Order: sequence, then structure tokens, then C-alpha cells
Amino acid sequence: MFLFTATATALDNLYKNLVAGEETNDSVTVAGRIRALRNSGMFIDLHDTTGKIQVFCHKDLLAPSSLAIVKLLDIGDLIGVSGTVRRTPRGELTINARVITVLAKAKEPLPDKYHGLTDLETRYRQRYVDLIMSEESRETLRRRSRIVAVMRRLLIERGFLEVETPMLHAIPGGALARPFSTHHNALDLELYLRVAPELHLKRLMVGGLSDKLFEINRNFRNEGISPRHNPEFTSLELYQAFVDYTAMMEIAEYLIGAIAQEVLGSTRIPYGKHEIELKAPWPRKSMAELVQKETGVDFLEIKDDEKARQVAWNLGANVTQKSAWGDSLAAVFGAKVEDTLIQPTHVTGFPREISPLAKIARADPRLTERFETYINGWEVANAFSEINDPTDQLERFQAQLRVRNSGDEEAHRLDKDYITALEYGMPPAGGLGIGIDRLVMLLTDSPSIRDVIAFPTMRPKG
Repeated sequence: MFLFTATATALDNLYKNLVAGEETNDSVTVAGRIRALRNSGMFIDLHDTTGKIQVFCHKDLLAPSSLAIVKLLDIGDLIGVSGTVRRTPRGELTINARVITVLAKAKEPLPDKYHGLTDLETRYRQRYVDLIMSEESRETLRRRSRIVAVMRRLLIERGFLEVETPMLHAIPGGALARPFSTHHNALDLELYLRVAPELHLKRLMVGGLSDKLFEINRNFRNEGISPRHNPEFTSLELYQAFVDYTAMMEIAEYLIGAIAQEVLGSTRIPYGKHEIELKAPWPRKSMAELVQKETGVDFLEIKDDEKARQVAWNLGANVTQKSAWGDSLAAVFGAKVEDTLIQPTHVTGFPREISPLAKIARADPRLTERFETYINGWEVANAFSEINDPTDQLERFQAQLRVRNSGDEEAHRLDKDYITALEYGMPPAGGLGIGIDRLVMLLTDSPSIRDVIAFPTMRPKG
């Protein structure tokens, strides 16, 4: 154990009025990593988690044993230093070292301090080195921690109860996604890493644990990797009884805007070449309305699957011979609209075919009471008016089962126990999911999801 009494930033604040050339008799002990050695170790730049402090090592101040240690020091070593505080004639706050203690020896050399880790693959594979070299990387992950902490506090202040649900599922559900599988030896049982916590959270709603509950959860989807996708990701999922999806719009706006204000000090954020305003309220536009604006085609006037597929093909969307009307609408939206939604926008009117857990829209049975929130062309939030009719939910699962049997591995599976839970009665409710990784990307102006995950999934080298 090594007990230090001060950090670099605390010393800067405490001695901000110490004038150049002035010495004190104040004794302090600090600990950190050597980032620079000058004049044969006479001057050391020592970095801790808060900043940098200069250390002065001189034969008139150090015992022979400590002087011998100084000669063996290398950049990257972790040391403890005890001494007195002064400010050099050039104005640098400095510790006159009296005792040097080696805490850990760096056997691998650090990258050049002026260039750091320039290779992105190495930055992500050896995050520990990236964090040593890059204050920007450290600040990104620290900001992520603050974002999650603020999110949790804001929800608890609004009366939400935080819960935990299983990460191993007998039946993967809650999202249209391909799962990772594993084997439970003791039970001799095939299990799946969860793709979403939704169905277990709604079981808790059935049980009356709370009218408002949430989970900040890790999910796993056996899908592709891209600047916006990692197979392991973090999201917020919450449910509130006796409201519908419109209440979820207000919560999404409130949370994202309040987090930005508290963490960044403003609801206007820079991202790449854009300035994005997160202040509520945000526009609400239907998927069909946005598609018509971009393409001139009104999908609500198209009545059959074949015509919808043909229109989608003509517009360059990715559809197949099995695509239904709603699949075609969603494909055109993805191809022609998503990337244009830079400012926050709630996209409503999602087709029934791609929304197996959302209530049917009262105005048009082809649509559901669902929205997704887009910022910078990305889906950041997803919300429904939740189905609480077990008969309707069973029919949706059976429709998904037919899709699955036709070859779609991402289609939802039939969860009979969840149907049983709904038969005990679930209050009408709104549900909301927010992708925390993408939100952190936005609030840190990070171009890749790998920048905001400490240890992103990587292909093994060699």
C-alpha cells in the first residue's frame, strides 16, 4: 500500500497564488506515472489521473539510496514522491523530492509522447496504452461514466425503480436480432445471451413491482460490426404503467436534453460538421410522411405487398420476394430518409410487420404505436405502446414464427411463458429504450462506437 496526500490538480489549486521562485516547507506525497525525464532524471514530469506535476531530483535533497533509484528510472514507471512544494523561477509548480519510491516498473516502452498511438487497431486492442497516452480517450470514458450516472439519478428522481433481469435466456426475445448461444453444463441446457431485457421487465410490470421501472443493461446481438454497431452494447430500458408511447417521447427528450445540459453545460452540441440542438420539443414525423417527402411516393396509398416491393426495388431499397408492405416501407425509409435526420426527430407510424411488441395504431391497422428517435442519422431511442392483450401478442408471435420458418433468423421466437404472464394482466404501459453507446458518441463527438467502449470486440490478431 502507498498512501499519497495530494493529486496534481489539487496542488495546482492549492498553490495557484504561489509566485515564481517562491519555496514552501509544505510536505506532500504524490504518486503517478513518469511521462518525461530531463537532465538525466533531475526533472521528472509525473502524471496522475488528474494532471501533471513536476518533480525535482537533486543530490543535495535526496539520500544516496534515492539517487541510485533515480538513475534506474524509465519513462512509464510508476513512482511515489515525497517532498516539499515550490514554484520554479520559470513558474512551474514543482515538488523538491526527498524520497523516491518505485511502485511499478514499465518493461514495455511507451509510444512517442508527441504522436501517441496513431494506429487505430492498436488503440482499441491495447486500450491501456491508449489511455496512458491520450487525455482525450480518458476524458471520453470519464464522460461516459458521468452520462450514465446522471441518467440513473434523473430517473430515480422521477420515481423510477432500478431493477436487474437475467442475462441468460432460455428463449431470446425483446428484439429482432440473432443471439449468441451458450451451454449450461449443470442443467444440460442451451441458453442465449440476452438480446434485450424487455420481456423480463414487463413480467415485473405484471407482478406490480412498480409502476415505473428501468434497467441499464448489457445486451448481445450476433450481428455485424460497424462504426455504430458492437456485438456487446449498453442501453437503458424503462417502462411506465398507464401511459402510452407519447409519454415516452417526453421522457426521451427530457433525459437526453438534461444529460447534455448537466454534462456539457449546453443542449447545443457539436458533432462532426453539424451543430445539433437537443432542447425539447422535437419534431414528430411519420415514417410514411418522411418517405413521401424524400421520394414522392405515398406508401399509405399502396394496398398490396407486391406493389410495395416493386416500388421499393425501383427506389433502390433492399427487399426480397418475401418482403411484406411494411418491410418495403421500412427499407425505403432506411435507404432514403435515415441519413437526412440530423436534428432530433421522433419517427412514428412504424409498420406492424417489424413491430411485434407494439400496439396496433388505432387509425391504421398496418401501423403501430411506436416511434424511433433519430439524431445525426442514427436511431438513438426506440419506444412503444406495449401490447398487454395476450391474444394479440400470441398472434404477433405466431406471425413472427412463420417469418422465422421461412428463413429469417432474426424473427422473434414464441415465448409461451410471457404469454402466460400477460394472461395474469399487465397494465397498459409505454416502454422506451435508449442506446447509451450511441448517446455517448453524440455527447463526446466520437466518430466510432469503439471510441466510447473501453474494450470493443475485435478480431484476434494472427
